[in-house]
Amino acid sequence: MAKIGRPKKDFPKIKSITIRLSDIEYEKFIKYAAGHNMTMTQALAKGIELLYQNP
Repeated sequence: MAKIGRPKKDFPKIKSITIRLSDIEYEKFIKYAAGHNMTMTQALAKGIELLYQNP
């Protein structure tokens, strides 16, 4: 019998982090993400990648 359900990913994202932002920082962040048609997670991931590029 075949497996049922979603296939497993090769590199599942199981780690999470939490950050605290001021109201102003949060508003700027969600406006950036919405203005670039990104989720908040995608915007954070992009920012992290930029940090890796510019040590």
